[in-house]
Amino acid sequence: MLFHTAGIEIEPWLPPLIAFGISFFTSMGGVSGAFLLLPFQISFLGYTHPSVSATNQLFNIVAIPAGVYRYFKEGRMIWPLTWIVIIGTLPGVLIGAFIRVLYLPNPRHFKLFAASVLLYIGIKLIRDLMKKNTGNTNSEKRFQEMVRLTRSSSSGSEKPGKNILPVVRVTHFNLRRLGYTFYDEQFDVPFWSVFALSFVVGIIGGIYGIGGGSIIAPFFVTFFKLPVYTVAGAALMGTFVTSVAGVIFYQAIAHLYPNISVAPDWILGALFGVGGMAGMYLGARCQKFVPAKGIKWMLTGIILFTAFKYMTAFFMQ
Repeated sequence: MLFHTAGIEIEPWLPPLIAFGISFFTSMGGVSGAFLLLPFQISFLGYTHPSVSATNQLFNIVAIPAGVYRYFKEGRMIWPLTWIVIIGTLPGVLIGAFIRVLYLPNPRHFKLFAASVLLYIGIKLIRDLMKKNTGNTNSEKRFQEMVRLTRSSSSGSEKPGKNILPVVRVTHFNLRRLGYTFYDEQFDVPFWSVFALSFVVGIIGGIYGIGGGSIIAPFFVTFFKLPVYTVAGAALMGTFVTSVAGVIFYQAIAHLYPNISVAPDWILGALFGVGGMAGMYLGARCQKFVPAKGIKWMLTGIILFTAFKYMTAFFMQ
């Protein structure tokens, strides 16, 4: 099948299959998987036009709602945190899109900066996970224990995990702090620190079309010490909204650059999205059965992979 905007010809079953496999695992940590689809499209499919970023964000738009719905249904969406992420990333993603088109058609030097930041976060994640008797918050341990108890006591007609929801309750939210409880354990984060992080992530996401979840989710877990079971939905929802803005922006400015492929490849992005939709729903559904420490190790692998990919790209160009 020929995809005219992308300028590539591949079998139509390949994009959904790849997207499903990636999204199933990454959605457990609040990451859409777009950060892995981007190098796949560039390196394996040969899709190197600037429009690959917009196509990647189109994948997010189609795929993410299924995962967000599942986290919402299970009572683990923190909406105030979601709104802070959205408000911070929206202006950032627009700035990032401008930078991508005007100044960084081949963003070599920015890759080294992004790699350094990601490498630092990844190393900190490893250090935290390697500490004895650490890696899970008390609430994460209680959540996992309740899942195990519910699974062992449920009959064939009952749905595993049904009796443990909802588990998140917002206690306060203002322009200074956001607080919530998760299995009676209190968590509190500064409003403006989350906003600043989201703004920077938005710029990076706008440039690379990765949505920013691969950065913001590990940051929440590592620096703010938030339970991974509670941040995944917010990270995905933030990625979804900023991806909508990114696709609209790329499509709107496409006519200004008639000699450059800027607008997304709608068919290719939709095919990736269909596979991602199924993968994210199943990943979100299965998340509660996976130990929190295992999810954090997966996030560590994701962020280190991204860091080394950017670093390699910098030195090889």
